[in-house]
Amino acid sequence: MKSRNPYLHFLNLTERLAQELMPQIDLQSKKILETITWHHQSGNALTVTQVMQLDTIASAATIHRKLDDLRESGLIQNTHQGSNRRTKYLTPTKLSLRYFEKVGKLMIKSMSSNELN
Repeated sequence: MKSRNPYLHFLNLTERLAQELMPQIDLQSKKILETITWHHQSGNALTVTQVMQLDTIASAATIHRKLDDLRESGLIQNTHQGSNRRTKYLTPTKLSLRYFEKVGKLMIKSMSSNELN
């Protein structure tokens, strides 16, 4: 039997999971969600303005639409830090965090899977 590439196997598993939990988002939205979540988990939540400047992902207009889609899908939310109510930070919702938790488990599973050897 031909052995499978562990990384490609992992990508296949995560794509299936994304289709199950977040069927409505596309690759650009997923990349924006990953960036927002990574910064949030690192203790440096991004502002809306900072996300709009991620021109390596898409144009500002496209990012604005994608943020609306992510909010409507219940994957991100606007939050405030401290008493500053003018600055909006983007943070993942419980649904997003659940998705990334499952992706982490898939990563561990795919790395230790005997079927890949």
